[in-house]
Amino acid sequence: MAAPLDMEQPALSLELLPTDPLLLILSFLDYRDLISCCYLNRRLNQLSSHDPLWKRHCKKYWLISDEEKSQRNQSWKTIFISTYSDLGRYIRYYATLKKAWDDLEKYLGQRCPRMIGSLKESVREEDLDAVEEQIGCKLPDDYRCSFRIHNGQKLVVPGLMGSMALSNHYRSEDLLDIDTAAGGFQHRLGLKQCLPLTFCIHTGLSQYMALESVEGRNKYEIFYQCPDQMARNPSAIDMFITGTSYLEWFTSYVNKVVTGGYPIIRDQIFRYVHDKECVATTGDITVSVSTSFLPELSSVHPPHYFFTYRIRIEMSKDALPEKACQLDSRYWRITNAKGDVEEVQGPGVVGEFPIISPGRVYEYTSCTTFSTTSGYMEGYYTFHCLYYKDKFFNVTIPRFHMVCPTFKVSTARMVSGDAETNHNEYAVDEDEDSTDTDEYEDRRRVLDIPAPSGRCPRHT
Repeated sequence: MAAPLDMEQPALSLELLPTDPLLLILSFLDYRDLISCCYLNRRLNQLSSHDPLWKRHCKKYWLISDEEKSQRNQSWKTIFISTYSDLGRYIRYYATLKKAWDDLEKYLGQRCPRMIGSLKESVREEDLDAVEEQIGCKLPDDYRCSFRIHNGQKLVVPGLMGSMALSNHYRSEDLLDIDTAAGGFQHRLGLKQCLPLTFCIHTGLSQYMALESVEGRNKYEIFYQCPDQMARNPSAIDMFITGTSYLEWFTSYVNKVVTGGYPIIRDQIFRYVHDKECVATTGDITVSVSTSFLPELSSVHPPHYFFTYRIRIEMSKDALPEKACQLDSRYWRITNAKGDVEEVQGPGVVGEFPIISPGRVYEYTSCTTFSTTSGYMEGYYTFHCLYYKDKFFNVTIPRFHMVCPTFKVSTARMVSGDAETNHNEYAVDEDEDSTDTDEYEDRRRVLDIPAPSGRCPRHT
């Protein structure tokens, strides 16, 4: 006989639900919710302690591998909780920064093994607390998290944060350890509450992070300082912005390195940026260009923006032997942001007349300056054939753009009345023409020879 329709059905109890569907539901929960389940009732407490549930969180937040888990001989839940007790405040950043460090070490281990030896071991939490007390400012958690993985590097050459060589100008930036950085913490006008992140022993160049929003800076902004050469106030320091946070600054740099965006030359990272479209092929010869901005040779006032470019000339290995040729001259058409055009023509490059044959590559470095924050160059090389010496032809140099990073004009100049520009505006007076400086070109083979000078020869 059927039960009456109005008879009450027994209440659905959690104890009556099968285990597998519950575990499936719990597998979608974040670690916070999974922990909360432990306190609801005995059944959920038992289920939320199911060890495979914690494997996902260990891999997601702490990058713990199966191999490491086996070595530690602990359950996934135990590993998660013990790691959280040490690094829990950094859970938002740890996986991203740890992966960046791991990727960087793996990449450099294959290409720059001696640089790996300069990295320092992690610091303790109490060491970071002591630095905060010393400088009187709080360090951002993403910065602290990175130093829980690696405490920067020793002051060595080459530096982890990239190198640059141009004629007799050389620099190589180290990532500072926490104690050295704290020793360089700034209290002076123009750099108040700024902590150095990097240092170059050749130029004295540093990238700074603002720990407070003072003097027109945003909190945790990262920048190169640029003393205002036209201000009467010596504390007037303009800034070339390189990052909005430590996490963004460091991970974007690492990504450029490990994806091949920055070339590795003789165990050094060179911060030349290559636009994949900046390539031109004429017959069997291909020309490609990479560029870089040099803040230490640039200024906002007076407006003087210094760029270097690295050119690669290559003849296809499939070209016929009789295609061998020699470079005779170069022609440049240089255009600044105002549309002003300058044309330059001269013999050879680097004072040389390279011979290009099938499969051969020739590379050199040169520089140019603009009075505007951006500009571009294009042109051609003239070659003559070695087998038919009366035959000349031009090889296209692709148009390549150079753009100054975003900068902020010093508030000290505004206060002293030396300028009318608001510190959030990026306009400057741009009266000078750009200048080609091929006469100071330098072949790539000398890049491993540091020079003590802090300026390029045309500025001395």
